[in-house]
Amino acid sequence: MPVATDPQLRTTRLVVYSDSSEFGGAEGSLATLVGALGPGIDVTVLGVDRAVVEWIANHRPAAKSFLVPPVRGWRDWRGTLAHLQALRRLRPDLFQVNLASPWFSLYALSAAVLVPRLRTIAVVHLPVPPPNERQRRLRRLVSRRLAAEVTVGRRTARELEALLGRASGSVRTIHNGVQEREVEPAARPVPGPLIGSSGRLHPQKGFDVLLRALPALPDVTALLVGDGRERQPLVALADELGVSERVLVTGWVSNSRSYLPALDVFVLPSRFEAFPLAIVEAMLAGLPVVATDVGSVSEAVIDGETGLLVPPEDPDALARALRRLLEDPAERLAMGERGRALARERFTAPTMAAGYESLYAELLP
Repeated sequence: MPVATDPQLRTTRLVVYSDSSEFGGAEGSLATLVGALGPGIDVTVLGVDRAVVEWIANHRPAAKSFLVPPVRGWRDWRGTLAHLQALRRLRPDLFQVNLASPWFSLYALSAAVLVPRLRTIAVVHLPVPPPNERQRRLRRLVSRRLAAEVTVGRRTARELEALLGRASGSVRTIHNGVQEREVEPAARPVPGPLIGSSGRLHPQKGFDVLLRALPALPDVTALLVGDGRERQPLVALADELGVSERVLVTGWVSNSRSYLPALDVFVLPSRFEAFPLAIVEAMLAGLPVVATDVGSVSEAVIDGETGLLVPPEDPDALARALRRLLEDPAERLAMGERGRALARERFTAPTMAAGYESLYAELLP
């Protein structure tokens, strides 16, 4: 007589995929998810870069790693075939593709939809326009064959639906989450008011707009935690504006969160975003946030409640918002406390993992 099997004890074979060769927010979010998923999920990390794949897999002691060659373009059939063979060998129940933009990992998605009965999930972090019409057509075609399409915010979900020609409400939102943990705080680098931000020094982040706001904040120092291609242009701009003595750049650091306790206000003046992890980290540290109203930022930075929102490309508005909080310690404290409560309720690693586990349960018989 056959023995009944409890469906709650069934192990789900999940393969997560990244074609990135760099470490960024999308890879960090995937690593956090891999570490937070429940014990009933058997995880294999598939990708094209050994360092990235192993770093993600190391967030889960039992996770396995598998490498495939990168696909060098639409004529690279060998690369696409290697992806297809890897999926047939690994035989996952679910294949989750991590995409920094909708147009990345197209060949992995194309290979996946050729595998019978494989349920494929695309997780898009930042909806941006396609680089060319061929990629738009291919991605829209592949999108119809996916089991689910996910993005990291409600506003970004609507943006992705418009880009892919999908029905309103067809893209699911699962917010990024951050693992809350104690950090050894770095020493406060200067006396007086200190504002700061963290991330790649890249035009997307709008740090040049922050520097242009500093002349209107004469006693304030700005701390930028990170490195990138814009470092030298930002240093030159600070010198041109006469604020170089009030701009500190740390360069790359292994734990940017250690600087958060030293700040009075966290600021993110991005030109475009999806749902940035840096904001959630600041909220968990009890900081009020001044940020631009782009992407799904407003789903965490609730204007007047957990921080202040300003238009992008507006240094005057940015300076006014920062001055308001710097001149009102009671409001800063109240916003920081409300932000921490909101982040703990909605944007933690366990909450993110629960959202994905609920999706997996819906997709599997």
